[in-house]
Amino acid sequence: MANQAPTLPLLTPYKLGKFDLSHRVVLPALTRQRSYGYVPQPPAILYYSQRASKGGLLITEATGVSDTAQGYPDTPGIWSKEQVEAWKPIVNAVYAKGGVFFCQIWHVGRVSNSGFQPDGQAPISSTDKSLTPQIGSNGIDVMQFTPPRRLRADEIPQIVNDFRLAARNAMEAGFDGVEIHGSSGFLIDQFLKDQVNDRTDQYGGSLERRCRFALDIVEAVVNEIGADKVGIKLSPFANYMESGDSKPKELGLYLVNSLNKYGILYCQMIEPRMKTLGDKIECPHSLVPMRKAFNGTFIAVGGFDREDGNNAVAEDSADLVAFGRWFLANPDLPKRFELNAPLSKYIRDTFYISDPVLGYTDYPFLDSTA
Repeated sequence: MANQAPTLPLLTPYKLGKFDLSHRVVLPALTRQRSYGYVPQPPAILYYSQRASKGGLLITEATGVSDTAQGYPDTPGIWSKEQVEAWKPIVNAVYAKGGVFFCQIWHVGRVSNSGFQPDGQAPISSTDKSLTPQIGSNGIDVMQFTPPRRLRADEIPQIVNDFRLAARNAMEAGFDGVEIHGSSGFLIDQFLKDQVNDRTDQYGGSLERRCRFALDIVEAVVNEIGADKVGIKLSPFANYMESGDSKPKELGLYLVNSLNKYGILYCQMIEPRMKTLGDKIECPHSLVPMRKAFNGTFIAVGGFDREDGNNAVAEDSADLVAFGRWFLANPDLPKRFELNAPLSKYIRDTFYISDPVLGYTDYPFLDSTA
């Protein structure tokens, strides 16, 4: 009789704090721009539940903490009662399939323009340095950014409080916890990175001061909902939205060592090979020093395939691995990994269109009959 095939590392169970995960394949935050008027819509019930599995961890698309947090059309928020109520059936649908569900809370900072801001005001940031126009995520449109307004030190506690209230609202909506979006050139990253943060007050200059805003938010959110329900996403090596740092390894190590003091549940970090939002590059850096220094669960994300992901878990360079584009296009991704089944190709042109079905809920399952 043939021996049973060994279990793939990605498909072994894992204890994430109080959550029993049945596998290590994570759906990371993926902006989908189908939340009309910043309110999650009914098609999201199907979208997330399609990707839910018993004991699988899902993270929502980036969700704004306030009306100043937005910089893209039709991205959801969680600052109003209406938004909280709209999230509830989505959360319930994921739980009905046995999933674990975290809400990613974000503020875009200067990655915005006055058209997205209340009363047409300037976006807020750590700096008043403007972003150069960028080719949009669809590869066609050019994103224009209004020069930002540098936050005064006395205004920062209000922004920290917006994150705290968003975390409270996420718990009210029924989520298992929140992931603080501290990566990819958005507001928290704008404070962290020395290429952007040119402040001379207690929130700028030294590494410790540049990290203060992020850690103030972590502390506020932990105090509000408990460290066992808090994750954070970081990208010390990346240069998204002109947010690079001259000493990324030092930044990453300082952050994870500081996070240990709060005892948060997990840290998700973007692989150094994903320097920009495009494709993988050859890179001498590694997340292993951060992984070793961090006391909680470590999630790696950025350019993984099935083999890469299995190796990361087998070599203990990550506890969990997040798959963005492949999970977007394969709602039953853990099942496909198990069977080593072919993967559906993702269609980049439909990532960010506002269609409630096309490129959203219409990717096939393995067992769907054509």
